[in-house]
Amino acid sequence: MRAQITYAVTAAALVCYFALAGSRGVMLIETGTPVTVVFGLAVLVLPVIGLWFLWKNTQFVRRANRLAAQLDAEGGLPVDELRRTPSGRIDRDSADEVFARRKAETEAAPEDWRSWFRLAVAYHDARDTPRARRAMQRAIILHRTSQ
Repeated sequence: MRAQITYAVTAAALVCYFALAGSRGVMLIETGTPVTVVFGLAVLVLPVIGLWFLWKNTQFVRRANRLAAQLDAEGGLPVDELRRTPSGRIDRDSADEVFARRKAETEAAPEDWRSWFRLAVAYHDARDTPRARRAMQRAIILHRTSQ
C-alpha cells in the first residue's frame, strides 16, 4: 500500500510539473516572436513525452500487479528464499542460484506466463532491471494471449 501511495504522489507531482511546463510553453508561443514560438513548441514537447512515459509505466505496473494477484491466488508467487547480507541486501550468489533455477524453468516452459513472471522477479533480485522489465513484458503478453 505504501508503494502505491508513493507512486500516486510522484505521478501527481509529475502531472503538476508537466502542466506548469506546458503553461510556460504556451506563454512563450503567445509572445509571438519567431524565437519564442520555437522555444515554446520545444517546451511543449517535454510534457507530452513525460505524460506518455508516465502513462506507459502506469499501465505496465497495473498489468504486472494483476499477474501478481492472479499468481498469488493460485499459490504460485515465488517464495523469498534468498540469503541476505548483515546489512539486509540480497546475497549475490544466492540470487544467482535462484536465477539459474528460474531460467531453467522458463526454458522448459517458454509459453508459460507464470515462469516468465518468476524469471522477472529473479532478474530483479539479481539487480538486472532491464532484463527484469523485458521478462515481465513477456509474461504480460503471454498472459494476454492465453486469455
